[in-house]
Amino acid sequence: MFRQHFELKYNPFDKEIPTDKLFSSRDTRELDSRLKYMLDNRGICLIVGEPGSGKSTGLRKLTDNLNRSLYKPCYLPLTTLTVKDFYQAMALLLGETPAFRKILLFRQIQDSIQNLYYEQRITPVIIIDEIHMAPMQILDDLRLLFNFKMDSANPFVLILAGQPQIRNKLALNTCYPLRQRISMRYSMQGLTLEETADYCTSRLKIAGCMNEVFTPSALTAIHTITGGILRSINNIAIASLMYSTVRKMQVVNEETVYQANIETGI
Repeated sequence: MFRQHFELKYNPFDKEIPTDKLFSSRDTRELDSRLKYMLDNRGICLIVGEPGSGKSTGLRKLTDNLNRSLYKPCYLPLTTLTVKDFYQAMALLLGETPAFRKILLFRQIQDSIQNLYYEQRITPVIIIDEIHMAPMQILDDLRLLFNFKMDSANPFVLILAGQPQIRNKLALNTCYPLRQRISMRYSMQGLTLEETADYCTSRLKIAGCMNEVFTPSALTAIHTITGGILRSINNIAIASLMYSTVRKMQVVNEETVYQANIETGI
């Protein structure tokens, strides 16, 4: 409905945005830089951020741009599993037919990773999303599963991504060996006020709207409400555009943003 009202070619705040059209912020540039470092140096990386801060989007961009002749992306978003189910999911992602016993699964996964890296010259890039939800047994096993040549080689890139609660789990003594093996960490900070304003304005322009729809005070309100978290920015921006459309307003002001926030409960 608001697309017609504001003469938009598509919903500018839809999450299904091609990775080449993603907004470039301080966060995304830093994340890109750190992930590139991991591709070059391999090992274990931890990405932490609040829900909707852009972790998964950044990882989608990474996998979309990987050279498949050099890297094999393996993405696992489901971590509320038993250890055996986790092993089976890992084996499937690596192209194996999972064995029945855990010890055989363990060997399957390690052999597959080593075959990819040493024989095919392809680095497996294994992304485990929502790692904060993983049982402690899985975290305990990760250091064993990714221990190669008596911990002297890293024929893989392992990216662990999750919400801040993962820090509490990793702080436990039982996770000390895994914590030691994490060679790169990054915490998503969200957009600054200036970036929030640039993001909203640029998304509207890309969608075909050349008018200044959001007033400066409205953009400030959006940042205040969302804390710069992208998913929340998208939600409140859409709600504000819909609120304005119903009332036949051509501009979204500060009051509109706060009223839309109250109505939607964002």
